[in-house]
Amino acid sequence: MSDGFGDGPDVPHFVGHRERLKARFREHGGDGLADYELLELILFAGVPRRDTKPIAKALIARFGTFTEVLAAPEARLMEVPGVGASVALHLKIVHAAAKRQARGAARERPLLGSWSAVIDYCRATMAYEEKEQFRILFLDKRNALIDDEVQQVGTVDHTPVYPREVVKRALELSATAIVLVHNHPSGDPTPSRADIQMTKTIIDVATPLGITVHDHIIVGRNGHASFKGLKLI
Repeated sequence: MSDGFGDGPDVPHFVGHRERLKARFREHGGDGLADYELLELILFAGVPRRDTKPIAKALIARFGTFTEVLAAPEARLMEVPGVGASVALHLKIVHAAAKRQARGAARERPLLGSWSAVIDYCRATMAYEEKEQFRILFLDKRNALIDDEVQQVGTVDHTPVYPREVVKRALELSATAIVLVHNHPSGDPTPSRADIQMTKTIIDVATPLGITVHDHIIVGRNGHASFKGLKLI
């Protein structure tokens, strides 16, 4: 007779499932798992005594993808049944670790020689934010990353940008080049007229002072847009 337990009278049914899922991960890695299954593995540590599959599936249903689950604010994560404060915090720690890894990959080589890593970092850091952020990557004469900073945080569809402040900060850091980055919370990375005009203004202020604007990247859930790639600069 089934009593909801697996390998014995005191072993919950989900224990065997956890071991099988761990074995699949060891054999195939993350690429061999669905989004909700990878999320289950992460939830094991935060939910040691419950079946995590329903929680993982509910999170994916609510937010759409694995990445969007990790990027969601703690308060919204906790709206999902089964997700308390400790589980939400655990997911945000995993998200912070993923962003740190992406940032490290972007710093390993001269920035322009590792462009895919730069895009990955920008998307991991900003693509799923609920408010617009304007970030600047500051480069030295060898195009190595000196620093990156969020200069402004705005609303869901606008961030105030002050070109002279952008250039002033570049001079303070002795940067000879910059990459501008901002996100579109709508998900669509298509540049607006205001984006294009603001970029041209920054270039006009920066160029006489010997600072090159290599690119302006817009990131969103649906991808990214490069001003240089679009021949807008």
